[in-house]
Amino acid sequence: MSLFERIQNDMYVAMKAGEKEKSNTLRTTLAKLKDKRIEKRDDLSEAEAIKVLQTLVKQRKESVELFEKGGRPELAASENGEIDILNSYLPQMISEDEIRNIVQTVIDEVGAVSMADLGKVMPQVMERGKGLIDGKTAQQFVREILG
Repeated sequence: MSLFERIQNDMYVAMKAGEKEKSNTLRTTLAKLKDKRIEKRDDLSEAEAIKVLQTLVKQRKESVELFEKGGRPELAASENGEIDILNSYLPQMISEDEIRNIVQTVIDEVGAVSMADLGKVMPQVMERGKGLIDGKTAQQFVREILG
């Protein structure tokens, strides 16, 4: 069963069970996946579907940040709930320790010595993570090590 079909089935189950938040989140996710499929004019591969979900999670995290700064904890909590739902469909991300090790290895291999080398380091780190690395966390580690 594809990721799209799994999300669709779970949405129907959530609707029947009266789980409004979950069904709304999955409905929005399906709409984004369908939009991407229409844009591509072909079915999405699993990797492309995962990329769409990762984008949605990233948007939610940015919203949480803004809501917390704006003093709207109830909206931040709602977004966090959506993040949890979306994360259940994503492969397990690499741990922070592993990210730090990958960053250190790449810095050593590339010979990076300052923040000017950020452009050399980040693409290699993201490539080695094969989509399972949070770019923001990786960049933070690169800044710590090189800064």
